[in-house]
Amino acid sequence: MENTVLSIEGLCIDARAPILQDISLAVRAGEIFGVIGESGAGKSTLAMAMVGLLRAGCRRVAGKVTLSGQSLFDLSQPQLEQVRRRKVSYVAQSAAAAFNPFYRLGDQVTELAALELGTPAAERRKMAADLFRELQLPNPETFGARYPHQVSGGQLQRAMIAMALINNPDLIIFDEPTTALDVTTQLEVMRLIRKIVTARGCGAIYISHDLAVVAQLADRLMVLRHGKVIETGATRTLMETPQQDYTRALVANKTTTSPAVQARTAQPIIALRDFAAGYGGVSLVQDISLDLSAGHITCLVGESGSGKTTLARAIAGLVDVHGGTATFQGKPLVPRLEDRPRDARRRMQYIHQLPDLALNPRQTVREAIGRPLAFFAGVTGAAAEARLRQLMRDVELPEEFLDRYPGSLSGGQKQRICIARALAADPEVLICDEVTSALDPLVEESVIQLLLRLMQQRPLTLLFITHNLGLTRRFAHEVAVMQAGRIVEFAPAETIFAAPREAYTRTLLDATPVMERGWLEARL
Repeated sequence: MENTVLSIEGLCIDARAPILQDISLAVRAGEIFGVIGESGAGKSTLAMAMVGLLRAGCRRVAGKVTLSGQSLFDLSQPQLEQVRRRKVSYVAQSAAAAFNPFYRLGDQVTELAALELGTPAAERRKMAADLFRELQLPNPETFGARYPHQVSGGQLQRAMIAMALINNPDLIIFDEPTTALDVTTQLEVMRLIRKIVTARGCGAIYISHDLAVVAQLADRLMVLRHGKVIETGATRTLMETPQQDYTRALVANKTTTSPAVQARTAQPIIALRDFAAGYGGVSLVQDISLDLSAGHITCLVGESGSGKTTLARAIAGLVDVHGGTATFQGKPLVPRLEDRPRDARRRMQYIHQLPDLALNPRQTVREAIGRPLAFFAGVTGAAAEARLRQLMRDVELPEEFLDRYPGSLSGGQKQRICIARALAADPEVLICDEVTSALDPLVEESVIQLLLRLMQQRPLTLLFITHNLGLTRRFAHEVAVMQAGRIVEFAPAETIFAAPREAYTRTLLDATPVMERGWLEARL
């Protein structure tokens, strides 16, 4: 194929069991090729194979990978390392994890130029400034003097793209580069990716589980599941006329709506007035007045750094309260969690964003879920065992998972364990902090449907923190929009999405990718 940058032919990779089976694709110069799939589909293994890497325990059974005319698995190690340094770049999901906090950004961005090309320091500074300017970073001449912690998440992601461009590669691999970003920052990064690939004429692989994002960026698309290609073709064709059931389910997940659970009451269960909270003596949220209605789903949305998690943690008693009042069912809510009566702690449970951090890897599922049963209700022995099995059924997991450790479970399964642990306390309020942000679309949908079903079965109120406005549209009763530590708009979901009052809310809605032809082009 003319101007082919990357070619993969019949690639099969095993690790005791097949991981990738008969994968073939080709990427042309100036093209973005999208790869979408759920957790465990083989996306990361495929991305590593594109640079001639295999994880420990993996072996290539068949197939070849050709990059810029060179068959990677036929090269010696020195030859392969040279190809990696000069022909391909990799943009990881977490920019914060990719940068060394002890070195300035400019030095890290130009490190390859120093080591591989021997470029003098003055010339490297100019190269960095030129890239920072191209990527629309502030003060490009001095931006490189900053350390990673001194810039925002979106700026750090763009700095990582600058680092990927320093060697003027033939191919750039973008591995979930916008998953952790809010919608406005995500839009900025999407614009830059499209601009860079078009202007430089390089090829690009864009790996994601967000179909709406991939649909706007990719020229062609591959749907991967269980290590096999489900469907591949022009993005427009796959979006408009998908041929396989799995692809149709992915598209339907992004284009249909799910009715929220029927609200039981409009009475407030939590009420905040002139509320302020933060860390130390600094208030990160202030002037918050908000009612959470019992039996409702209230979504808290806004950009990264707007104060969503701080507010939720303050309600949960995990952050210092600096002023105002908070009540729970009309009674004052004690600010600090450790000062709250045990029953008050039971009635409000917090589900964290990352189950890998929330679950102790040395505790079995039985131990994780059993602790709140014993702590809050004193349930032990046969009664506890019966309750544990019921909770596993409630979150639609096999009872035999009780004896497993978190490391043997998938991301979606671990998040369900966290939900079961929260339910073990028999709470009245669940605070869900970005609980689906790291999940692929169909697993995300299964978790959402689980929460909706639980709300139908028991009196639960949800405070749901997210930057996913598409998800918010589908299942929220009310939406609170946060900006710079304040709530700028609070209204029923249908009002927010049909007739937002604030310009900031309209900006967020406009930046949310949709399955609509030409959406990104209209925003370039």
